[in-house]
Amino acid sequence: MLTAAIAAAVVVNGAAQQGQGQLPSQFPLSLGLREKGSSLTGAFEGWYHDKDGSMRVLVGYLNRNTKQEIDIPVGPNNRIDMPGVRDIADWGQPTHFQPGRQWGVFTVKVPKDFGDKKLTWTIVANGFTNSITLHTHADYILEPFEDAASKNTPPVVKFEPNGKTFTGPPSVIAATFSTTVGKPVALDAWVTDEGPKVNPIPAGLGFTPPPPGIKWSMFRGPAASGSTPSVTIDPANPKIDKDTGKVTANATFATAGEYILRMQANDSTGEGGGGFQCCWTNVHVKVTVTSGAATGR
Repeated sequence: MLTAAIAAAVVVNGAAQQGQGQLPSQFPLSLGLREKGSSLTGAFEGWYHDKDGSMRVLVGYLNRNTKQEIDIPVGPNNRIDMPGVRDIADWGQPTHFQPGRQWGVFTVKVPKDFGDKKLTWTIVANGFTNSITLHTHADYILEPFEDAASKNTPPVVKFEPNGKTFTGPPSVIAATFSTTVGKPVALDAWVTDEGPKVNPIPAGLGFTPPPPGIKWSMFRGPAASGSTPSVTIDPANPKIDKDTGKVTANATFATAGEYILRMQANDSTGEGGGGFQCCWTNVHVKVTVTSGAATGR
């Protein structure tokens, strides 16, 4: 769906859409992958009915820079607009963008009568101004909570051993943490996965499905100061304890402020569910970082 979504929805805007302090680049969008200096584009994955019956649009992005992480605060250069609605640019989109293709990193809840209305996400990065359209057309509906053919379901994530479970796309803040600048905070989670229910690999063949792959990253927060990242997560790809299901990483922050971190749990279908948006889980956690004494979790 990446090709259809980006090819059909991305436009390179002229001066009327340019962000403050940045001019549209003369280079074409086809500049493509570079270590740095290339463009950044949102990616409309589709939409789905959430477990509570609400409708949500699922959105990712493509950062064409292989080594450049980009910070863009919500505002003229990172805004989501809807016709007839003024002064609401913040719909929960990321402000920190990792290199490469990032799948289903946030969702936008839309009213049930959204109908043919559209949202437009505009990003200005490295002089390129790109926009995508978010909508609820019937041919873009997703089933992120179960694969219809294999009955596979996303990994289950908890932040307490017997706590609330989270699966599929992100919709709420799953956990909150607090710490001080320079003091690591442990990001403990418990992750399990059942695998497909239809035609699973029979037991006794000597094959054990690998545990979900875990990836932590920054989603929102203060921009980096020079070459020093705002947050360092160690390890960014922690391993799951096969006996307890526990997985731990430590986050250390260089700047005080409010952060949202994203943890992605991929099962054997891989990144973005192999492009089908099932079966992976993305969760957001909030971390409050102060310059004084930490108050604990």
